[in-house]
Parts: sequence; structure tokens; C-alpha cells
Amino acid sequence: MSNKQWTKIIIVLVIVIFAILVDIPRLPSWVPGYKWFSDLKVHLGLDLQGGIHLIYETDTTNIPEEDKEYAVEGARDVIEKRVNVFGVGEPQIQTAKTGSEWRIIVELPGISDVGEALEIIGQTPTLEFREPGDLSSLTEEQISSISSWVYTGLSGQQLKMARLSFDQQNRPQVSLEFNEEGTKLFKEITERNIGKPVAIFLDGAPLSIPTVQEAIPSGQAVITGDFSITEAKELAERLAAGALPVPIKLISQQHIGPTLGKISLEQSFFAGLLGLILVMVFIIYFYKGKGVCASLALIIYCLINLAIFKLIPVTLTLAGIAGFILSIGMAVDANILIFERIKDEEEQGKNSLVALNSGFRHAWTAIRDSNITTLIVCFILYEFGTGLIRGFGLTLGIGVAVSMFSALTITRIILEIFYQPKIKTVKV
Repeated sequence: MSNKQWTKIIIVLVIVIFAILVDIPRLPSWVPGYKWFSDLKVHLGLDLQGGIHLIYETDTTNIPEEDKEYAVEGARDVIEKRVNVFGVGEPQIQTAKTGSEWRIIVELPGISDVGEALEIIGQTPTLEFREPGDLSSLTEEQISSISSWVYTGLSGQQLKMARLSFDQQNRPQVSLEFNEEGTKLFKEITERNIGKPVAIFLDGAPLSIPTVQEAIPSGQAVITGDFSITEAKELAERLAAGALPVPIKLISQQHIGPTLGKISLEQSFFAGLLGLILVMVFIIYFYKGKGVCASLALIIYCLINLAIFKLIPVTLTLAGIAGFILSIGMAVDANILIFERIKDEEEQGKNSLVALNSGFRHAWTAIRDSNITTLIVCFILYEFGTGLIRGFGLTLGIGVAVSMFSALTITRIILEIFYQPKIKTVKV
């Protein structure tokens, strides 16, 4: 074999060994980096781990149309922060729009105390403006405590609007607008705190601590700073959650016990293993030696895929496993295209090496076009779908991308090794 072939073999072996180390749950301590590998976990979704699935309906009736998305996203951020404080592992909190109605979908895998979680999530966001007390002798940690600041009477109830805007130099900032009562309070607060900080707390945590530059009697203000667009948008959304309280109503609650999740996981594993075995039997029956090579490449494909799922990490759901199993069939489909092209070349009297190279070259365009169209669909499912649909699109997309590498590189290397004795005896 040429040096180029040996290089490919070594690269593939390194990838396979790394994938195996990632996939093995527990490694012996003598393996280099065993602790890092052992810390990698398979992240299971709600339907496999058990937990609770909640759907909240938001009431945006009294909110201007242009502010509804800000308010709902802000409420989502507040819920996410509360859930994180509660200590739920791998929570999924997202918004969804159905017609003109906005909903917040909350998935809490592995949760044990449903009642407490519902109580925490259902709280109304509390936004407060506070002025400094005696901060001179306090530590930075104490300054971040709400008890170190004096409540001004100004809250989210008086804040009409908070949104992302841009100054004359096109730098992002956050614009605030108060109602009549808030305008009066804000004027008094800024008059007595010129050159001093005024803290904005959301649910008892400091959200922003801007410094007052001048008295503001108009009830309209901006928060400036070294913001990125993302940071300014996030601050505006969180302010909007308190400024424009979005009442939420629980309309659906589904509790999945850990036993049911375990059964689903076991059945999914069995389905995946059975699918892999049947595909291997099929391809070996029809393509003999080439099928054995493809089956070995398919096993390597599965090892690489599972390693990627742990490294990203991907939260596996039933739909995600379905996407992975489907990608196994698509990986074999690429091999079948290649084998049929090789057979056509051999039937024309070409020797093994020429038929092999020509088969891969002619099959490439069909493999490329079919996989690119599938990847486009996967992108659409992931980008615009929600929940289980996103998981399906993600695992299928990863599987399709890896299958192209598996079919065109790994399968080819194995076939070249398999054909090597024949190639040596043929003059091209």
C-alpha cells in the first residue's frame, strides 16, 4: 500500500480509538485522560429519563403587539433562571407561537418534587428599582445583595416598555419608558442620585446597576454600556418580563415516571441494535465480501456517532433515537450506491482497482445530492421545529454527515485493503 493509504488508515484508527474511549462508560485509571472521558455522559431527554412536561399559556392581551415577543421571551428567561436555581438537570424551556397565542413549554427531566417546581415557575416576576444605602464599606458580594439597597417604590408595575435600541453611533442600548406614576418616581430618584448607581433587581437578583448621569424628568431613559447586541437584547427582555408582566396559566401537565422512561430506553436500544443487525445481514447476503467491509464500516459509523452525541452533547429523546436509527439505513444506502457502481464497472471487464476508483467517483454525485437535500431538511426541522422535532432533525443531520465520511472514507479504506491482493496481480 502507498504512504497515502497508510496515512488514511492511521487517521481512521486514531478516530476509532478515540470514539471507543468516549463511548465506554467507565475506563480503568491507567488509561491516559480516563477522568475526562469518564465525565462525559449520555444526556437523556424527558421521555427516556422521566420527569415532567408543562405547557403554559401566556396572556398578552394588554401588551402592545410589538412588545409581545420581548415580554414572552423575558418570561421564559425568568422561568429558566428559576428552574436553574431549583437544580433541575438539563431543563428545556422554550417559547412557541400558535396562531396569535404564545406558549411557554417547560421540560424538567429527572425531577422528583413536582409541586415545588410548579410553585417556583408560577411566581410572578418581580422587578424593583433600588437606590444605594451605605455601600462604601461593603464587599462586592454584599453589594450584589438586595438587602444592601433601599427600595424606591419604583417597580415593574410602573415600567411601560423596555426594548433594544441603538444610539447615533449604532451602538446597542436599552430604552426604558415609564407611566405617569413611574415618571414622577424616576425623576425624584435620578435627581437625588446623580453620579451614583441605581440598581435594578429581578426576582431578588441584580439585573443591572447603571450610574445616573443626570436627572431625567421625561420618564424616558436609556441604559448604555459596553453591550453586545445579544447582551442588550437579553437585558431588555428580562426587564420586559418585569415591566410587562405576562400572566401564565398551566394548560397541560404530563408526568413521566422513571420506570416508563427506563422501559422506553430499553426498547429503543433493542430497536436500534435489531435494526443494525438486520441491515448488516441484508448487505452481507447481497454483496458478500463487500457487505462484510460495509458492515465493519457501519459499526465504526455507530461508534463515531455515539461519541459525537456525548461530546456536543446531544440530549437524546425517543425522536432523536429514531433519527439516529434512520441515519443507519441512509449510511447503508450510500454503500449500496457505491457497490452497484463497482459492479457495473467490473461487468465491463475493468480490473478491481479501476472498478473501485471508478465506482466511488461515479457514485459520489448521487450520494452528495441526496445527502445535501436531507441535511437541508434536517436544518429546517432543527431551526424552525420545537421539542422532539428538533431532536429528530439534529440526530438525523449528524448521522447523515457522519455517513458521508463513513461511506466515502472508511468503507473505501477497508475495500482497498480487501482488494489489495487482487490489485497486485493485475496490470493497469
